[in-house]
Amino acid sequence: MTAALKAGVVGRRILPRHAGWIAAAALVAALPAGSALSLVATALGGSLEQWPHLLAYVLPDAVRETAALLIGVGLFVATVGCGAAWLVTACDFPGRRALEWLLLLPLAIPTYVVAFAYLDMLHPVGPVQGAVRALLGYESPRAFRLPDIRSMTGCILLLGLVLYPYVYLSVRAVFLTQSAGLLEAARTLGASRREAFWRVALPLARPGIALGVSLALMEALNDIGASEFLGVRTITVTIYTTWITRSDLAGAAQIALVMLALVSALVAIERWARRRQRFANAGHAPRRWEPRRLSPAKGALAFSLGMLPVLFGFAAPAAHLAVQAAKRVAENGLSDQIPREILNTALVAGAATLVVIALGALVAYAARLAPRTAAPGLARVATLGYAMPGTVVVIGLLGPLGALDGLIAAAAQAGFEAQLRAPLIGAGIALVTAYVIRFLAIGVGGAESGLARIPPAVDGAARTLGQSAGGAFLRIHLPLSKSALAAAALLVFVDCMKELPATLLIRPLNFETLATHLYGEAARGTYEDGAVAALIIVAVGLLPVILLSRIGATRTARATVSATLGDAPRGPVEVSPAH
Repeated sequence: MTAALKAGVVGRRILPRHAGWIAAAALVAALPAGSALSLVATALGGSLEQWPHLLAYVLPDAVRETAALLIGVGLFVATVGCGAAWLVTACDFPGRRALEWLLLLPLAIPTYVVAFAYLDMLHPVGPVQGAVRALLGYESPRAFRLPDIRSMTGCILLLGLVLYPYVYLSVRAVFLTQSAGLLEAARTLGASRREAFWRVALPLARPGIALGVSLALMEALNDIGASEFLGVRTITVTIYTTWITRSDLAGAAQIALVMLALVSALVAIERWARRRQRFANAGHAPRRWEPRRLSPAKGALAFSLGMLPVLFGFAAPAAHLAVQAAKRVAENGLSDQIPREILNTALVAGAATLVVIALGALVAYAARLAPRTAAPGLARVATLGYAMPGTVVVIGLLGPLGALDGLIAAAAQAGFEAQLRAPLIGAGIALVTAYVIRFLAIGVGGAESGLARIPPAVDGAARTLGQSAGGAFLRIHLPLSKSALAAAALLVFVDCMKELPATLLIRPLNFETLATHLYGEAARGTYEDGAVAALIIVAVGLLPVILLSRIGATRTARATVSATLGDAPRGPVEVSPAH
């Protein structure tokens, strides 16, 4: 009875007070959930007459090529990412610290930009094949030609070279926190360094590997530009052609459900594979192992091996784009379209960033205020959009937004006799909404990271001083979380700027961004005209990479300080990056 009375008192005290925040979090979570439900409704509302054709001629090839691409990319990024992470944490050689952040550079360049650059570089009359023919003494492309990069193998290699940093980041973080005692115990029991890696370090890094590979596969599944450029007909490309070429929205929605099922299967398989795995850390900071100092010859070899993914995943395509962009500007000047496309890109990406950060902070704060209610679950629902490819998000949005467009147009006609055509989709609001759903997870994660650094006692102190929950949020929590929110905002802005599938499908008429301009030039085969737009995308994409490298350097320094102090009483030791 006492427990029941206590629960009732707590319920009356907490739930009514924060009901508004919980309701607001529910409205935010309804965005990705509503998009998924609308996708199902659109698919069910279509005709099933074309399914015999789809099942016989379309889906088998699409599913087979998608599965082959995901398996190949998964193996590639796991191998390169784990190898690079172990190289820079277990070995010490000249240039190791520079290599730690150089390995992040491919994150700055989108997959479709890499495909765009390599298609031009490896063209039969391009610079690479021309140099090879000159070296071998051939004069004509007909006499000698390298294998065509437009293939499944080429697509796997290019996507893997761009996406391996997802595994590198997560696995390196795990390696840095592993205890040296575990590896020393393995060596004491007779294991070699190679055996200690395979039997101790790598199994303990499995959570990081699973996280990095799953993120890389989500990005590969969302890709539409690189796959289409390289002749790989994935499910994403099939959805796009079904909608745009055949004008069959319901059919595209039905295929999108297949993609959504594939995404769900990937997540389920990953969780099932580690269902019996348990990981725990010691209560105190573990002592980090000392990297093995390599000889000069082995150190040079290690640095060269570590630079290979950087060279082919970033340096070569970025240098080619810079050269081609310089030639284009020198010969014909800067296109009049580029400034307008930069403005368009900045407007939609900036608007989406502001909305994402605001909604993410709202949802995270609601979960902090009412941790024993539905608010934490709503925060997780709000992040579902990141697992949904851009094509799926857009198709799910079209139904609700089309209905709203009709209602607004009818109201304008009845009240003001004004003719409005697609006021939401035509004004770019639909595109911003798609960005918000797609990247809301970054805003929620950034806000949660910032709020986690604020002790719960601050909330009680603010309430004692007469602040309401909203007042404490605006005057205390937001200012104290501004660094985490600013970092999340940067990531959201760059992701919105690089997003191609959603932008292609739902942008207003005659509205071009840098990404769609690049896609159009590649489709026409005029690579030199798209080089300027591609170079701008890469330059802006470097900003979050610089941020990640600074964060990584700070965490490494803090881990070093903790390992040095050991179990000694800790004072207010704080290592910050140099400004």
